[in-house]
Amino acid sequence: MRLSGRFRSALIIGGQGIRARKLRTFLSMLSLFLGVLAVVVVQAGSEFAQRQVLAESELNMAKDGTLQIYLPPHEKAGPVTLETLHGRSEAVAMIHNRAVIGEPNVAPVNPGGGPFDQSGGGRFMRCDNQGNCYDGSQTDAPPGRAIELTVVALTGDVRPFRAFRQESGQWLDFSSEPSLAPRLVLNKEAAKGFKRHQVPAQMHMDGAKADATPQIIGVVNDGDSGYGPMAYVRADELLNWLPTNALSGNNVRLQVFMSPEAHDLEQTLKARLIASGMPADQIYVQPVNSRERVEDQLALMRLIFLGMAGLVLLIGTAGILNVGLATVGERIEEFALRRAVGTPRILLAGIVLAETLLVGLMTAAAAIGAGAVGIKIGASMFGSRFPSLEELTFPWQAGVAGVIAGLIAGLLGGLIPAIRAARIPIATVMRA
Repeated sequence: MRLSGRFRSALIIGGQGIRARKLRTFLSMLSLFLGVLAVVVVQAGSEFAQRQVLAESELNMAKDGTLQIYLPPHEKAGPVTLETLHGRSEAVAMIHNRAVIGEPNVAPVNPGGGPFDQSGGGRFMRCDNQGNCYDGSQTDAPPGRAIELTVVALTGDVRPFRAFRQESGQWLDFSSEPSLAPRLVLNKEAAKGFKRHQVPAQMHMDGAKADATPQIIGVVNDGDSGYGPMAYVRADELLNWLPTNALSGNNVRLQVFMSPEAHDLEQTLKARLIASGMPADQIYVQPVNSRERVEDQLALMRLIFLGMAGLVLLIGTAGILNVGLATVGERIEEFALRRAVGTPRILLAGIVLAETLLVGLMTAAAAIGAGAVGIKIGASMFGSRFPSLEELTFPWQAGVAGVIAGLIAGLLGGLIPAIRAARIPIATVMRA
């Protein structure tokens, strides 16, 4: 109770001193503001950078902690995977295959399924049943109105594992009955191709019973636009036109995303694949460790910029120290009189420290407010150009860093003036 009373007295008297010297308080805050704001900006920037890197990783690879299972081409890989994952939400298989949408028996406008702005098209390696592979972009067919792309058959909603961003339209609805006309969701590169080239709605896939009539329902940003046009479709809708064994050829790439808690399902899938004849050493399981991969790089960058911000903060601390020493020099008689009427030395030191700490807290509040407003304005101005900024919010870590920086600056800037105030002798009041 005794200490709490002294602490309360120090705060009250310190607050009165700040109110009595408004201009000097303002100058102290002004000298400290840039230093605290620099700390806030650095901390906020590091948090934004980490979020951005993780967001790009979630878009291009998978969310942190997700298990990625890569399966080699095998005649039983597709059927076993589809049967094992049927009705399971904790895992999704992505089966990549080649398709051509447009006029039949013509050379696509992007031979090999490459990006549309890439000269010469892409390179799609086709392999026959004997394992002989060749460049699929070379063809003697006449040029026509057709687009070659990669069709990705999904056993379920892949967005819990990969953070696709909806650009337009809608995503695949896995709760409804499968449609006889496969519903496609294009990536941005495929959408670019269909916007430039008007092609008939006829989709041909190697091994299909007949050409299907697809319907395009949406466009997503999947992070893979630089690799070529892709279309996502429900696996059960694709299997209306394609036999199950056609999802296990040499041209098919099969990948499974699985939650880290689904250990039993992982073991079941691996056991069934091995029992079907797939070599165990060819089943590759890799967890996504995006956060661990980028933490060291971001930590180093954060330390470098925090060091620079610390130098600016030290300049502001020196300003508080200078103002504090001048204030104590002006209040020598006041402090001596307080000592004469029995005020403890520690309370005198507390009064000075309370003033500088309050100044530091007020400066931190101003810097945090300025940072939050700046982020909000920046998000509104550049959100349309950079989609990752649309949902940008001020990180609480930056606010905590600003408060800590303000308190440290107030403590360092007021420590020497507080010691000097506590050492003022009582005899000084007699000279006054």
